[in-house]
Amino acid sequence: MVKHVIVWNLKPEYSDAEKAEIKKGIKEGLEGLAGKIPGLVEIKVYTEGLASSNADLILDSTFENEAALSGYTVHPEHVAVATTKVRPFTSQRSCFDYTV
Repeated sequence: MVKHVIVWNLKPEYSDAEKAEIKKGIKEGLEGLAGKIPGLVEIKVYTEGLASSNADLILDSTFENEAALSGYTVHPEHVAVATTKVRPFTSQRSCFDYTV
């Protein structure tokens, strides 16, 4: 199994209300990929961090293996979500992939 974890910060120009809507769209878009991507075992987006957090949201996903993760990155449904719901609104992205 392979874990794929991404942490994002949203662009600072958005109001709190706008950020809430953006986070909702990212969560719905990414979690909506469940059952559509071969080898994707689990996908969860967390949008409500504690006050001690210095990021706006996190993706926690699990894949059968590295090949499945590679397929996810280029899968048209994932690319569509990333292009329309994530990249236009984020200013910083950190990624950590590891084997479990």
